[in-house]
Formats: sequence, structure tokens, C-alpha cells
Amino acid sequence: MSFKRVKIPLVSQLKIVAVACLILTVLEVVNIVTGRSLNSYGLIPRDTSTGWIGIFTSPFLHGSLLHFFSNIVPFAIFSVLVLQHGLIRYILVTVVCILLSGVLVWGFGRPGVHVGASGLIYGYFGFLVLAGIFSREIKLILISIFVGVSYGGLIFGVLPGMPYISWESHLFGLLAGFLCAWLWAHEKKQKK
Repeated sequence: MSFKRVKIPLVSQLKIVAVACLILTVLEVVNIVTGRSLNSYGLIPRDTSTGWIGIFTSPFLHGSLLHFFSNIVPFAIFSVLVLQHGLIRYILVTVVCILLSGVLVWGFGRPGVHVGASGLIYGYFGFLVLAGIFSREIKLILISIFVGVSYGGLIFGVLPGMPYISWESHLFGLLAGFLCAWLWAHEKKQKK
């Protein structure tokens, strides 16, 4: 399937990211005001009573204000960088990373409630590290190098560590991002 890279203006990119961050912020405020009641819609591995709702909702929920702030900044930065690959690819990478990492956490994650945008952030990270290299375009290669050097420490987040951090979301998000880069980053920018 062909998804040529069509550049959109920087102002449009920033508006998209601002709207996405605003949605996450509004949900965080509602979650705080309601005593984190929205977290009942988090992802609970292999729980069939709640259905698959957590796969779709968990990236928009956070366990604490600190958790929210630790996710919103890299989410915004990586969103702008993924948008350098075009709006269609941004949407595709976002949807695939949310769904694929969510399904894998639901199937293989530890028991407990998994919430947070970190699976998506790791998906963006994985995509950005490989996509520039696959594209062979100088600007995108430079983005890959920047992300790899500046955020390379994220790779340690895929290892089991603290009991309240969903390393499974990190790992499966990273793998989903790699898959997205492999699927779509080879196609060149569309000529106008």
C-alpha cells in the first residue's frame, strides 16, 4: 500500500500537536478532578470483562501528574518530528503504535492496570530512529541521528525494572514503531 510523504506547513504541524496535547491535558484535568476514576478504563491484560476498551483508552490516561508531565513533553517533540514524514504517516504510525502495542500488552503484559502515552512515545521513538535511515533523505536521517543521540537512553525503558512502570508498553511500542518504519519509510516525498 502506498503512502507517499506529503509535506504540510510547520504552522499546521504545530496546530496538530497543540490540539493533541490539549486533548491529553483536558483528559488529565478530568482524571484529576474525578480522583483518577478514568483510570478504570486503563488496559488490564487478558481481562475480558472490560473488553478491549483499554487498548484504545490507556494511552490517553496517566497515573499521576508527574507521569503526565514525563509523557507530554516527549510526545510533543516526537509528534513534530514524526510529522516531518507527512500527516498520513503520522496518523498511520500513531494508530498502529496504539493498537499493536495495546494488543500485545493485553496479551502478554503483567497483571495490573497499564496507563500512559509511553507506549506511543516509544513507538514514535522506534519509528524516528529507523525511518530516516530507511528513507535515505538527509533531513530525515538527521532527525534519526538527533533522536538516537538525544533520546537513546529510552532504550533502557524496555527492560523490566520498577514494578509500577509498564516496560511491556515500552517494548511493544518500540517494536510497533520499528514495524511502521519498515513498512512506510522507504517511500519518497511526493513531488508537487
